[in-house]
Amino acid sequence: MRIALGIEYDGTDFMGWQVQPHGPSVQDAVEHAVGLVANERVAIACSGRTDAGVHARCQVGHFDTTATRTERGWVLGTNSRLPRSICVRWAATVTPTFHARHSAIARRYTYSILNRPVRPALESRYVAWERVALDVSAMHRAAQALLGENDFTSFRTVACQSRTPWRRLEEIGVTRSGEHVRISVRANAFLHHMVRNIVGSLVAVGRGERPESWIGEVLAARDRNLAAPTAPAVGLVFDGPLFPPGHGLPPEVCAPPA
Repeated sequence: MRIALGIEYDGTDFMGWQVQPHGPSVQDAVEHAVGLVANERVAIACSGRTDAGVHARCQVGHFDTTATRTERGWVLGTNSRLPRSICVRWAATVTPTFHARHSAIARRYTYSILNRPVRPALESRYVAWERVALDVSAMHRAAQALLGENDFTSFRTVACQSRTPWRRLEEIGVTRSGEHVRISVRANAFLHHMVRNIVGSLVAVGRGERPESWIGEVLAARDRNLAAPTAPAVGLVFDGPLFPPGHGLPPEVCAPPA
């Protein structure tokens, strides 16, 4: 039986999703908790590996098991064995062909910035801080140069292990609500540090340090050295993947009909 989970977590105290030899990971905590409920070892594949300090609103993972539990049983049983910074929001019995990573057709991220002269206290775990007033309209216009199928070499870390730098950026928007600036991004997939590198460069535009046209120039140059520094992990949330209908998943992770 194949079970999919919708997983929410505060990534502050973890070394990222993937199991690491030098610190705690979200994957290790979830596999341990699910294994106790299943009474057997499980291996969970996820839709998108998040880095250290990055959060998730709806990470999707799947595992195979011989155990028989209700979907409610998987949720309640697993949550009773997880730390407060991680919860399973839902469980679904899915088709045998479903794969959390390979079946996904899109991924979505939101990056949040508190844009005010004083650093955050209450939101310090979930927002980046920028003291200089940002021109959100300029950032949004500049970001549109990234849309489409492009070589994103300029916006990936040198440690990225992807075989190709090409990705299809489907949506990107920069909005403001009071002191909060949010960059929302959707793509078929993302390179290592891609969102945070894009955000770092958009912030340079928002500060007035670079013209709007600069983002497109950096993209075309295919040179990471020309882009701005990587934005901090603290403001990044993985909103979740999207899948084609027909796998038995909740509507929030199913792509709308074309």
